[in-house]
Amino acid sequence: MASLLIYGSYGFVGNLAAREATDRGLEPILAGRDRDALDEQVDDLDRPARRFDLDDPGTLATAVSDVDCVLNCAGPFSNTAEPLVEGCIRGGTDYVDITGEIPVIERVRDCDAAAANAGVTLLPSVGFSSIPMGCLAAHLADRLPGATGLALGVDSLRPPSIGSIRTVLEGVDTGGAVRRGGRLESVPAAWRTRRVDFGRGARPAVTMPLGDVSTAYYATGVPDVEVYAFVPQPARLALRTGPPARFGVPLGRGARWRRAPRLPRPDARSVRPDRRRRRNGRRAGPRRGRRRRLPHPRGRVRPRIRLRPDRRGGILRRGPP
Repeated sequence: MASLLIYGSYGFVGNLAAREATDRGLEPILAGRDRDALDEQVDDLDRPARRFDLDDPGTLATAVSDVDCVLNCAGPFSNTAEPLVEGCIRGGTDYVDITGEIPVIERVRDCDAAAANAGVTLLPSVGFSSIPMGCLAAHLADRLPGATGLALGVDSLRPPSIGSIRTVLEGVDTGGAVRRGGRLESVPAAWRTRRVDFGRGARPAVTMPLGDVSTAYYATGVPDVEVYAFVPQPARLALRTGPPARFGVPLGRGARWRRAPRLPRPDARSVRPDRRRRRNGRRAGPRRGRRRRLPHPRGRVRPRIRLRPDRRGGILRRGPP
């Protein structure tokens, strides 16, 4: 029996997982919906592949029944997790994914009884974005066994990717989430702000609906959980003011937002972090940084503002008053 089937193996993270599994001798089976991408990966890794859609639960259960574990790397997980979980339960196969989406984690949790009856393990959110925070939360719970509240914070020294920026701006529409008394509660985007020292001095971080709101609760049992993330000031303003901030509404004195020409959506492969960036990227560090400041056309000094994509493929640009 093969030990591992990787669904979405030709995606960015899926490809990394497939290569690592092959190097470790796990003999993974490559899988997904895109026949051309699978054929290219088969030629590259010299591994067998299976192409199947997720529409037919019976076919899906048959496709995964002869492997020990399915690793789901195919996002968005709101579309792929539920059918794969159902297929794994029917086929008696363990399920793992790398989601960071709270609704997906909660839906997988709802399948706990069915999975226990089938003798399979369901393990969502095992990506790098969740495991370090989960370990930290478990360590804190061990040190403070009577804790009733848990606040986690995350920062990154590496510039955010296009996809990460899009996710932040889309949070304006979906809002935020925290846990109170063990129950999920919906809150506005960037609901709270607190200053957190990530090793480079205290910086403002806002509440974000990251998967740790769910995973940290299940790992520790602490009933109240909030997750904070550092985001640049323009993104914080966009989260708090909602969609008008993306369409030219002034966000403060001396600031004028205007719509820049719409740009085509970049190829996902062109914005993926390369090997050097993955090796050198860190979550936080002791070094401090300064923003370059450029001369203002009226003699004042203004900060440099980078272009930022919005969710429709355009960009926002902050101009002089």
